[in-house]
Amino acid sequence: MQVSVIIPTHNRAATLPRAIESVLQQSRPANEILIVDDGSDDDSRALVTQQFPQCRYLHQQNRGVSSARNLGISASKGEWIALLDSDDAWLPQKLEQQLARVEAQAGKRLCHTEEIWIRNGVRVNAMKKHQKQGGRIFGNCLPMCVISPSSALLHRSLFDEVGLFDETLPACEDYDLWLRICAHEAVLFLEQPLIVKYGGHADQLSRRHWGMDRFRIQALQKIIDSGQLSAEDYQAAVEILVQKALIFAHGAEKRGHHERAEHYRRIARHHQKMGIHSQ
Repeated sequence: MQVSVIIPTHNRAATLPRAIESVLQQSRPANEILIVDDGSDDDSRALVTQQFPQCRYLHQQNRGVSSARNLGISASKGEWIALLDSDDAWLPQKLEQQLARVEAQAGKRLCHTEEIWIRNGVRVNAMKKHQKQGGRIFGNCLPMCVISPSSALLHRSLFDEVGLFDETLPACEDYDLWLRICAHEAVLFLEQPLIVKYGGHADQLSRRHWGMDRFRIQALQKIIDSGQLSAEDYQAAVEILVQKALIFAHGAEKRGHHERAEHYRRIARHHQKMGIHSQ
């Protein structure tokens, strides 16, 4: 089972070594490690090429994390793809345990794990809404992202079937991909924490983009319009989209953004009608 690890990075020379070292310290080594530099202007290139020559270093102009991940996936050779954000880290047995699970349960093509959260240097407990699960979890994926990219091990065939990360989404690109996969795929989940997620720093996407739910609304529109959902999943997706659109419209109205508010009210009305007609 050949595993390619994809680490996208942008101006994270301070945290990138921790991420790379966590891959190099795996009890089951990866077959290749690809560092995809998304237009960094710090010393990331020198750091990787000088300190980590065993990694493949790819560079592109700054086009966002989706583009960087897609470049890495396209350039990789492994049957299995493991993602790792450059500000996170793996625990030493992550790959070994995930590969054992997917080998034991043939046919499963996505495996994710529990995680440890560190925010501003302090360990914090995840809220109930972030609870991870396995099986058919499409409904759980609708309110927010419930699979951390850094914990995901995916079979390459999934990307052939559902496509790569959506490069038009500046954020919530992982939410969009999990919707497309989980609409027809049961997933494996390891309850043992096997990754460490570090939060609180200023360059997190959730801090750089206002109104993250607007990207989730966009992703929900895509999956609803895809024609791939069962009747039950379709109704659930429409309900969440309408809820999110109305909340977003209310917030925009309060801030005096009347055109934006009306835009999201129209989205809500349109999908409310679609939901009724599909019953």
